[in-house]
Amino acid sequence: MKCPLCNGSSRVAFLAHEYELRDCSDCAHRFAGIEVGSAHTNEVYGDNYFCGGGAGYPDYLGEKRIMRAHGRWYAQRLCRYMQPGAMLDVGSAAGFILQGFIDRGWRGVGIEPNSTMAEYAQRELGLDVRVGICESLDTCERYDLISMIQVVAHFADVLSALENSARVTKSSGFWLVEGWNRSSLAARAFGQNWHEYSPPSVLHWFSPQTFQDLASRFGFHQVACGRPSKWINGGHAKSLMQYKLRGSAAGRFAGRLLNVLPDYVPIPYLADDLFWMLLRKS
Repeated sequence: MKCPLCNGSSRVAFLAHEYELRDCSDCAHRFAGIEVGSAHTNEVYGDNYFCGGGAGYPDYLGEKRIMRAHGRWYAQRLCRYMQPGAMLDVGSAAGFILQGFIDRGWRGVGIEPNSTMAEYAQRELGLDVRVGICESLDTCERYDLISMIQVVAHFADVLSALENSARVTKSSGFWLVEGWNRSSLAARAFGQNWHEYSPPSVLHWFSPQTFQDLASRFGFHQVACGRPSKWINGGHAKSLMQYKLRGSAAGRFAGRLLNVLPDYVPIPYLADDLFWMLLRKS
């Protein structure tokens, strides 16, 4: 298969959940060896992704307080670099992170491929979350900020999604990206068993450096980078661990250990394999 970023040749690195993970021989990008069709997004990110556990969420709506606080956390940090303005939240789901930004003075629009989640945001929160994907974004609106929180790794067509994002970003506007760090100590320690190697929902694996290099192709340069403060519900932590380690002795031990956690008690995520990055349009 050709690399989706540079069209270079690739080789199989290993298998994860019976899917090939491939490394580009030219740019070293790691991606899932999946021929992504037009139905991929609807199939993978249907309602079961938000309530079925596994690589998704056991109860996404149950994490609304955590997600909203996460949006406020980012909005507070962005005050160092910009004033609140117009934003587009890509992959909004039920709109909780977008709502956190709005709490801090932003005005925003979201796009989300799952119609159930988008309708929840519209009906329950009064947010302007539209059904759609970034790869086919078609709008004449322009934004001061594009937020892509835990979404870049899921793009079926990364180049089209980022090209559209660049087009609708105002001159000197910003991208806020949060993702999993392939070069982190945790990722290297777990190797092929790293939790984020979860195709077909995850299709790409970046490090801060490789994403910065990619963003520069669209005229964006990094102005800030760090590790986010992240919390997840106990039920979500248990679900992810059981999915990744199912059938193994470690999985059974982890399951017994984690069962003492109440499902809706927030717990801090302490590993080093998350990064956030703020980039500005040149």
